Amino acid sequence: MDDIVIIQEAIKLVEEGVSVTLPVRGNSMLPFIIGDQESVVLQKPEQPKVGDVVLAWVDGYRYVIHRIIRVEGEKITLMGDGNLVYGEHCTIDEVKAMVTHVVTADGHTYYLYGWWRRCAVKIWWLLKPFRKYLLAIYRRL
Repeated sequence: MDDIVIIQEAIKLVEEGVSVTLPVRGNSMLPFIIGDQESVVLQKPEQPKVGDVVLAWVDGYRYVIHRIIRVEGEKITLMGDGNLVYGEHCTIDEVKAMVTHVVTADGHTYYLYGWWRRCAVKIWWLLKPFRKYLLAIYRRL
């Protein structure tokens, strides 16, 4: 089945109030979500705010799971934690789900917004000028 069809079915379930666990691909959310190894738990989005990780339809042609870095009225800017430059744009209506938990490769589930993770995200944001080097080291581990 095509990935976009699977995502659209997951969105339908989320809209009905069902939590959906979806595997993720790619490295754009490193180091907080490891693509091709971990899954995310999606829930119906509330009022999106800076720091939330969301599933969104961006730039009119694809879905991404990225962190909200700016909200200006109806406009939202997203960026993957593993990306080096600012990323995608969408509207509030294009935010289809909020990521609440991550399921690790060994089956453990953790809440994405606990105090420790929020602190780590803030530190990671401050380290943005050094991400290129930190990610290169991380990928070699």
